[in-house]
Amino acid sequence: MATATPVSRPQLKDYLGLVRFSHTIFALPFALLAAAIAWKTTVPFRVLDLLGILLCMVFARTSAMAFNRFGDRKIDAANPRTQSRHIPAGILSARSVLLLTIGSGLAFIASTLLFLPNQWPLKLSVPVLAFLLGYTYVKRFSIWAHYWLAAALMLSPLASWVALTGNFEIWLIWLAGAIFFWVGGFDMIYACQDAEFDRDYGLYSVPSRWGISRALRLAFFSHVICLGCLVAFGVFSPLSWVFQIGIGVVALLLLYEHSLVKPDDLSRAGIAFFNINALISVGLLVVGLVDLLLAGT
Repeated sequence: MATATPVSRPQLKDYLGLVRFSHTIFALPFALLAAAIAWKTTVPFRVLDLLGILLCMVFARTSAMAFNRFGDRKIDAANPRTQSRHIPAGILSARSVLLLTIGSGLAFIASTLLFLPNQWPLKLSVPVLAFLLGYTYVKRFSIWAHYWLAAALMLSPLASWVALTGNFEIWLIWLAGAIFFWVGGFDMIYACQDAEFDRDYGLYSVPSRWGISRALRLAFFSHVICLGCLVAFGVFSPLSWVFQIGIGVVALLLLYEHSLVKPDDLSRAGIAFFNINALISVGLLVVGLVDLLLAGT
């Protein structure tokens, strides 16, 4: 087990590294896409609403990620792949990470006030935050933690729409479904790296319980369903053929992602996890914005 060597003055970069701030790029584009559609078709644009979306997304994810690092600190210390993370490596103390969790959670709740007079974001803020933080403990009793994480990220466009409009559109289910199966699939790929450790440590995941080969097949099937949901979203939402072209590019990127990982070679799992999926989320936002802009010309 790694020996912690506390650092007296942690830097901002340490906290950003702890919560993997760059990974906000997975969910934020979908919240902004839903918001852009709402501003185009349903409600007028307000700077406070945009600020509210950005702050809520950042603070909610920071709280959830910090709590994950706090709750998993002993697991991370025992896993050779994660011993260099901030708490087991002594870069940040467990207490400071817990305080970051609490502070970010309170900031998330406070940020929902920017959507007033719509009270739904404030009313739902605590249940949503509890669900996000609950992900940390799922792998202790269920192999489906991948899809708990997926459900957490799929809330982003739903929450964005409700915050702006105060209601719900049925076609948003297709976007939420696409995010659910997309995230569940790529998290399953990422978890393959820890299959042996999870099995030995008594943790649950699809790779540790069903094997890496079956996990990769299930991840592929999950991504096929994701593409089907994206097509349905493009058909039933206010978007048009431009977005459907973007879906074709996403399909190619997902195929490439799966070509990078093999049951006997997971050396490029990190590339498959971050680089490609960041392209997918940002790319879909850009294509959606272009679609909406062309619809107004």
